Formats: sequence, C-alpha cells, structure tokens
Amino acid sequence: MRTKLTMYEAIKDNDDNDHQWREKKDIESALQISRSSSLPPDKERLVSLDVFRGLTVAFMILVDDVGGILPSINHSPWDGVTLADFVMPFFLFIVGVSLAFAYKNLSCRFVATRKALIRSLKLLLLGLFLQGGFIHGLNNLTYGIDVEKIRLMGILQRIAIAYLVVALCEIWLKGNHNVSSELSMIKKYRFHWVVAFVITTIYLSLLYGLYVPDWEYQILKEDQGSTLTTFLNLKVKCGVRGHTGPGCNAVGMLDRMFLGIQHLYRKPVYARTKQCSINYPNNGPLPPDAPSWCQAPFDPEGLLSSLMATVTCLVGLHYGHIIIHFKDHKKRLNQWILRSFCLLMLGLALNLFGMHLNKPLYTLSYMCVTSGASGFLLSAIYLMVDVYGYKRASLVLEWMGIHALPIYVLIACNLVFLIIHGFYWKNPINNLLHLIGIGK
Repeated sequence: MRTKLTMYEAIKDNDDNDHQWREKKDIESALQISRSSSLPPDKERLVSLDVFRGLTVAFMILVDDVGGILPSINHSPWDGVTLADFVMPFFLFIVGVSLAFAYKNLSCRFVATRKALIRSLKLLLLGLFLQGGFIHGLNNLTYGIDVEKIRLMGILQRIAIAYLVVALCEIWLKGNHNVSSELSMIKKYRFHWVVAFVITTIYLSLLYGLYVPDWEYQILKEDQGSTLTTFLNLKVKCGVRGHTGPGCNAVGMLDRMFLGIQHLYRKPVYARTKQCSINYPNNGPLPPDAPSWCQAPFDPEGLLSSLMATVTCLVGLHYGHIIIHFKDHKKRLNQWILRSFCLLMLGLALNLFGMHLNKPLYTLSYMCVTSGASGFLLSAIYLMVDVYGYKRASLVLEWMGIHALPIYVLIACNLVFLIIHGFYWKNPINNLLHLIGIGK
C-alpha cells in the first residue's frame, strides 16, 4: 500500500512539475510574442530604418529653417515638388515599414487594435495641441486659443489617420499562409492592395467628379486710425468640376464643408504663387489683379488629401513585408528597386498626361513619385548601413531617428525656440534669438 502511495505521489509530483514547466513556457512564449509585436528581434533590427527616419527629421529641420531663404528647397507654392515636399511622404512611408515589424506576431488581435486606437488618439491630440494654434509663435509669447477657430488637421493628425488605417489592415486583413515567393506574398496581403485600390478610387472620383460651387469667406479689414474690428467678405467664383487649381478644388471644398472654414490653416502655401505674391516664389504683397482666393484658408493636411497619404503608408507597409519574408540582401534590394522604379515612372507619366505633382492636393502622381523616391532612399541607406556596415558615419541620424517624435515636438514646433525666447535682458526684445535673427 505504501509503495502504491509513493508511486502515486511521484506521478503527482511529475504531473505538477510538468504543469509548472508548461505554464512557465507559456508565460515565456507570451512575453516573447509581446516583445516581438512591438519591436523586431535584435537580430532582425535594421539600423537603416532609424537612419531613414533620422534623415527625414534632418530634412524637416533644414527646410523649416532654410526654406524661407532658399525657395528651391521650400514647399512648392502649388504644382511641382521640391525637397520640402518629400518630407511628409518620407515620414508616412517609414511609418508603414515600421508597422510591418510592429504587427509581425500578434498574440491577440483585439488587444493590438486597442493599442493602435490609443496610439492614434495620442498622436491626434498631440497634433491638435501643437498645430491647433494654442502656441501663438515666436513673435507673440502668449498661448491659448478660441476653440471655434482651432485648426483641426495637421501633420501629426494625418500620421495618426494613416497609422490607424494601415495598422488595422495589418491586424485584420492579412492571410495566414506562409510566404515562399513573391506571388505567395501578394496573395497573403491581397486585401491590403484592395484597400489601397478602393481608397485611390474614392479619392480620384471625388477630386475629379465633385462639382465645386461658388463660395465666400471673411478676412479682417485693417483700417488705419480706426479701433473697430471690421471684416471684408470675399467671394470666390468657381462653378467647375474636376478643377485642381488653388481656389476651386474638391479637396478644399470638402474641408470647408466638414471641418468648417474657420478650422482650416490660415497661411496657405498658394499665397506664394505668382497670382498672389509680387515676390513670387516668396511671400509678399498682393498684386493689383490678385484672385479673390489668395487670402482664403486652405489646409494642406485636409481630409480628402489624407486618403492618398494613407496609400503612401500602405506602400511603405509592403516594403516592410519584403524585409519580413525575404532575408537575402540581394532579393530585398532587387524587389525594392523594381517597385520604386515602377512607382516613379508611373507618377511621372501621370504628371506628363495632366495629373500634376501636387502636395497640397496629394495627387496620385505625387504619391507615386514620392513613394518611389522613398523606396530608392531606403534601398541606398540599407545598402550603406546594413549591407556594407557603414554604421558609425550615421550614428547621429540613427539617434535622431530613434527620438524622431521628441525632436519634432521640440524643434519643428518651435518649443525650444519659445523657451529660449522667454529669457531676456531688461527688455523682451533683448534675447538670444533676436540677436541671431530668429523671431524678428
């Protein structure tokens, strides 16, 4: 009897140990999945992604600070592209690439969806605070804003929208089968391409199909010697369909309709066009025969244009999938370069046939050209950093890429300059920034 009990206790102990071992392995597996859902394993981490992001931040700082001096790198007033017009697509593209790693392994789709929603909401709220007008600027060290006039869209808001849409696609719309070839990868992510096609179709249908009626807006009328605040009503004559000029396009119409004209950006880029500035391509006084739309608000990160921005993010996601499923450097580079060349040629062909490269409208041709350029830049950085190992030369850019959001908040949104500007000697004008010519 004692022998039977001893055998029973031994079996029980073995079962308990086995159960504990399995429980421990389950916990370890869960932790591993959790880690891999947020970042790729160290052996798969690509320094080139951080360098790409850091280089984009450097471009952003460059065009913000030097663009006013060198119009050749400043944002194009309307049609055409300059160096500054590649910054936003580069950001969106690398967000898409990174999402391929973030959702490579999913422990729970519902948990991942909740995290994606929370992260998008945080970006949206941060964008509202930084670009909604709460901080008035270097020359006016005050803060606060009338919520009836707050700008609703902006750079971070656009990234938040694209991030959420692409993250949901990656969480819910990818297949379960293994990838062994390019064709099998296309099959695995075929619904991603369906989403991109649907978004592009909706965008083109609205941009070229909607009728844009006449509209009007108000500007503050400045009367010398008068203390009264008066407004001047200006009417913009449109009555067109499929127009892509500054005053009568569907992008601006939908923003005025759904966001409200009082919530749009009040310093539109087309104020530097030849029709609106005697100092073209810089800002300047209005010509005598300036069109009525020259002083109208227009948001370069509006609702309709954000649809095509989301497609840029989806393209970046596809480039990330190539990293995930193909480990050979040559295969990755060949696929990236081929796709980049096709995108670039398609965009240039569309531009040649009348669909102009245009950042404020985020036209299909602009999306293709900038996505192709993003792919070529990623290929070049990957070849230099991850293939040939020139990592020391890119340490600063890598650091900037890892801390991209804080750098954007502190420098691109002028928070650092505002803090420095707040310290002066006896008189507010006697500060370091005025001394070096910033904020005058």
